[in-house]
Amino acid sequence: MVPPQEVLELFGWRTNGIPNIADKGSRISVNIAAAILEELNVDRRSTEKGQTMGRNFERAISQILEDRLQLLDEDRPWVVGSQKITDFAQYAHLAHVRWLAEADPTLRSSLGTDYLIKPDITVGIDTDALHHLHAAVSCKWTIRSDRVQNIRHEGVVLTRHRRGRQPHFVAVTAEPLPSRLAAIARGTGELDCVYHVALQQLRTAAHAVGSQLTGRRHENPFDTLEELIEQDRLRPFDDLPYVIAHY
Repeated sequence: MVPPQEVLELFGWRTNGIPNIADKGSRISVNIAAAILEELNVDRRSTEKGQTMGRNFERAISQILEDRLQLLDEDRPWVVGSQKITDFAQYAHLAHVRWLAEADPTLRSSLGTDYLIKPDITVGIDTDALHHLHAAVSCKWTIRSDRVQNIRHEGVVLTRHRRGRQPHFVAVTAEPLPSRLAAIARGTGELDCVYHVALQQLRTAAHAVGSQLTGRRHENPFDTLEELIEQDRLRPFDDLPYVIAHY
């Protein structure tokens, strides 16, 4: 199983010889990422900046979901985009809350605005005047500690502020380091699941790198990865369109 072509085209090697999914400050990250790219036979040179990679990844995942959802259930009126949650029926009331807060500085200070989020990808169902939010997808080419907190915050907002059915909330990533995947996947239910675009290659790479580690200085990355998979907290990206379409 290989990543979809739209995603595969994003992988590459930086001019310094480090994969564009790796954290150059982590030897394990670099080694696992390099093994993934070798498994995928990637030889492309990557000169894109981090923010550009993130936007390209988001566009690729959005297009893949739009295409596959139409094939999986062509009768359902899917709307794949990147909309504010206040555009959807379950969260439309938050727009009124914001209007009230803007007219009252004291109320605005008390309520804040951290509930006004715009997920990277929204999957709506056009059933009435307002779309119903069926799923929200957080796309992260790679994962850093600040991004973990952002993802968790989005999950909390989507859960606490909804009026109606809970939408699916998932993360999609190409992050090579299992410990950083665990930072999102382990938790108390802020999101449903983490989906990796090259999970098969990641497993092979993590096993190879983990087998070379000696002593107890590092947690074995393969063991961490297998734990996440066994607990059904980490799945291959190919599963996601089906989950959104049929659950």
